[in-house]
Amino acid sequence: MHSGTRPKTGNLRRRSLLKNLLAIPAALALAHAPSTLADAANTTGLAVTADTVKVGILHSVTGTMAISETGSVQAEKLAIEQINAMGGVLGRKIEFIQEDGASDWPTFAEKSKKLLVNDKVAAVFGCWTSASRKAALPVFEQYNGMLYYPTFYEGLEQSPNVIYTGQEATQQILEGLDWADKTKGAKKYFLLGSDYIWPRTSNKIARKHIENVLGDKVVGEEYYPLGHTQFNSVINKIKLKKPDVVFISVVGGSNVAFYKQLKAAGIDMSKEKPLFLTISVTEDEILGIGGENIEGIYASMKYFQSLPNDNNKAFVEAFKKKWGKDIVIGDVTQAAYLGPWLWKAAVEKAGSFDIDKVREASPGIELTTAPEGYVKVHPNHHLWSKTRIGQAQKDGQYKVVYESKELIEPNPFPEGYQ
Repeated sequence: MHSGTRPKTGNLRRRSLLKNLLAIPAALALAHAPSTLADAANTTGLAVTADTVKVGILHSVTGTMAISETGSVQAEKLAIEQINAMGGVLGRKIEFIQEDGASDWPTFAEKSKKLLVNDKVAAVFGCWTSASRKAALPVFEQYNGMLYYPTFYEGLEQSPNVIYTGQEATQQILEGLDWADKTKGAKKYFLLGSDYIWPRTSNKIARKHIENVLGDKVVGEEYYPLGHTQFNSVINKIKLKKPDVVFISVVGGSNVAFYKQLKAAGIDMSKEKPLFLTISVTEDEILGIGGENIEGIYASMKYFQSLPNDNNKAFVEAFKKKWGKDIVIGDVTQAAYLGPWLWKAAVEKAGSFDIDKVREASPGIELTTAPEGYVKVHPNHHLWSKTRIGQAQKDGQYKVVYESKELIEPNPFPEGYQ
């Protein structure tokens, strides 16, 4: 037998009894605590406390798409900061968890699952390309998350788990082509795009509108891989075909090469012979292209930094104050800024962070403070918005030359265009 001192069982029992007695008040307090505000506002196990609510930001901050998506991240962070300064959402400050899609579509799906399943965020503001959205969509539908997607896109989609804050094709494309036909007397069109889903689907819709509705003619249609930089061949085709309008959906760094090569080929875009009409070059891209290389082209979008309304003046001032006086703001950046505000309005209308209740509350939400002027959520989860035509200036900004009189109803499944 060990010769050491035997434990004093009486002392052990007394310490154990004291520990148990001290634990009783805490247990009673928990058992009889009233339901917290967090419980009342959240029934789905989301990351909501009495003081905070977590959301996700999911964009590419590395890789080829970072140049386009950085503005969306900046806009969403600004909106969250402003909402928190006003007291947050249902009395809770927003905390964000940022993930990098890294310009890789499977990564967007992986990070979406992480945000929804592990982090239990109440909403995600993210994606940019249609490829990233298509990759993430099944995850949001499987785990019942809510995605606020900011990019103008091809349409032909409607999900209960997505609020589309950019324009779909009929709002951006059809209005732009109508403007070219009626205002500029265009009859012949050359379609040029990068080779992936958005440009091809957009041009399919454009061709049907040009031929079947306007009664005009498509004289050429060309596509080039993402990152393509040699456009002399297609520039020669454009010269040969002599279209009235070159309708362009080239994206990313290819734009820099295309517009510089147009100018080097002796084409003066300000003379409008032909007229160049883009649906993809925002102020962000012009920074890389150079205003002197793109002066005179037109863009069909819903937002330009130069819009003169008071909402936009306040937005541009706040954006530059936070991110730098030399920064520019494009269409997708503004649409990304709308996401947190539309989510806040839906949560407060629902009185809950519950995804199903937020979804049910979303149609009819109006935002009178939108930098673009005014938007409203349609039952199909897209936004009513105006379409504008801007002409690129040497200073890298667009001068608005046309604005639709009314808000254009979103129609992601246009009859006769599919």
